[in-house]
Amino acid sequence: MSTDGIRTDWANKDFYAELGVTKQATQAEIKKAYRKLARANHPDSNPGDTAKHDKFKAVAEAYDVVGDEEKRKKYDEVRELYAGGGGFGFPGGPTAGGDAGFDLNDLLRDRTGAGGGMGDLFSDLFGARGGRQQTRSRAVRGTDVETNATISFMDAMDGVTISLRLTSDSACPECHGTGGKPGTTPKICPECEGAGFVVSSMGGAFSINETCPRCHGRQLVYDEACPTCHGSGRGTSARSIQARIPAGVKDGQRIRLRGKGGAGENGGSAGDLFVTVKVTPHRLFGRTGDNLTLDVPVSFDELALGAEIKVPTLEGGAVTLKVPAGTPSGRTFRVRGRGARKKDGTKGDLLATVQVQVPARLNDAAREALTAYRAAGVDTTLRANLFEA
Repeated sequence: MSTDGIRTDWANKDFYAELGVTKQATQAEIKKAYRKLARANHPDSNPGDTAKHDKFKAVAEAYDVVGDEEKRKKYDEVRELYAGGGGFGFPGGPTAGGDAGFDLNDLLRDRTGAGGGMGDLFSDLFGARGGRQQTRSRAVRGTDVETNATISFMDAMDGVTISLRLTSDSACPECHGTGGKPGTTPKICPECEGAGFVVSSMGGAFSINETCPRCHGRQLVYDEACPTCHGSGRGTSARSIQARIPAGVKDGQRIRLRGKGGAGENGGSAGDLFVTVKVTPHRLFGRTGDNLTLDVPVSFDELALGAEIKVPTLEGGAVTLKVPAGTPSGRTFRVRGRGARKKDGTKGDLLATVQVQVPARLNDAAREALTAYRAAGVDTTLRANLFEA
């Protein structure tokens, strides 16, 4: 049977009916129907039941087409043309590729934009299956790349553009990602029959599609492997990029830069770059969420009698804190709007915690004053509750 004949037979199948859904079904409904039928007819769950094995294969074939939005669109176009043209063999008229003055290939080119007419349209839709000895390589997305970057505390607050030197996976420069020796002719992968994936059983009624271990998803294989990459199709590339680290980034935060990872193959999109940011500590300031923290040394008399003290801010200016009389050591004061930048552009707060500093040495006047304070007996009951029953 010719290739076109096989594909006409395929186009005559109603994949929606095979899955038990209507043509108007959503992708989610199609997926749900497929899973239900696959579980019910899986060979592992029905050993020796040939009818259910055949049903499982038919359901998988149907889902492979209408479960993919791009294939589904082309399939619907083929079905519409097929039905409107009496099955490509118009009643009382010529068939595809005939010589009676009507060429279906021309109609398909006009209707679908398929450059090679019916052959190319069906090749796009069904890939290598059906006997055709060539196929289009599947687009492969580039790999994601991970790297680390260390920035200063101030750069984390303000945002900074940094230069990164990356070494990432890329297509082999010798074979351009095919895995075959340049100049050799590829053939359809016999393992996956050009699909690029194989169905693997997960046990019970479950199965998943996995990348074909022989062609690695490329759909084609070569008798002679590329001498540079030994058939892997992959190599490495080194490059420098400029990456913008946003203001307010936290220590250990992982930033995703879309499209900055490894290059794709066969028109596939580039992968993403993930940068894990390490922020060096600041001499004075710490950070809790979107708030900055600061320990402020104070003297006993400032807390006991009250005082106005100046504290620094990250921007470089100073703010004045009013410390009430009798403030305990360890109390935290909030200065609004002087913290780290948030995603919405606003800022967190500065949390200033006062800590009493005990002098290591006292001059004579200070010692005399403290001795008089102790003699006044002000703090004689401080530890009384420690001995209560």
